[in-house]
Amino acid sequence: CPSYIVDPVCVDEMAPLARYSGHPLIKRKALSHALNIGAVVNKRVEELNKNIKHTRFVVAHLGGGISVAAVKGGRIIDVNNAAADGPFSPERSGTLPMLQFVDLCFSNDYAKADVKKIVMGNGGLKAYLGTADVTQIEEKISSNDSSAKEVFNAMCYQIAKEIGAVSAVLKGNVDGIILTGGMARSKRLTDTIAAYVEFIAPVKLVPGEHEMKALAEGAIRALRGQEQVK
Repeated sequence: CPSYIVDPVCVDEMAPLARYSGHPLIKRKALSHALNIGAVVNKRVEELNKNIKHTRFVVAHLGGGISVAAVKGGRIIDVNNAAADGPFSPERSGTLPMLQFVDLCFSNDYAKADVKKIVMGNGGLKAYLGTADVTQIEEKISSNDSSAKEVFNAMCYQIAKEIGAVSAVLKGNVDGIILTGGMARSKRLTDTIAAYVEFIAPVKLVPGEHEMKALAEGAIRALRGQEQVK
């Protein structure tokens, strides 16, 4: 019985220009929620009755980590590293001001393991508000917690800004913006993001994570010969 792995987190389809970081000692890596991103694109292509090779989407997977991808012809040609850059998320710091971060690293106040936790695990909403639970934060906002509201809106702002950036990668020719992942269940969050970016393209919500179904569908495409097995 053949066994397949479909769109692993480290799948790399990035265009050559997307690999440049700004210094030759560091190369940008593809690290995203590739499986779910691919799944929601395939679903949207079917709904629009289009040939996937001729489509361009921006997909924002919104979970404990955040991936915002430019997807051209079904390929993720550019995406932030969900572990280390892009918007801050419930528990990750995203892109940080580098010179201040260098000072923090060499301050002797933090061990290497502590710094890594600041980047991934104890960053983002958790660092600012003490919790990574979006539902709890929305409850605070409903109780007129102005700090919770501002931090929440700042995360939405950064997500929208990243969507705008990858839309530029597609030269503004975008068939649709898809918001997916667990946080896409939050109407407050998706409405806030959509208000920033709906001028670019229609915004489609596909809340939740669809990994198991996506694995099965990917294997079926392989068995049918619809996709090349690598």
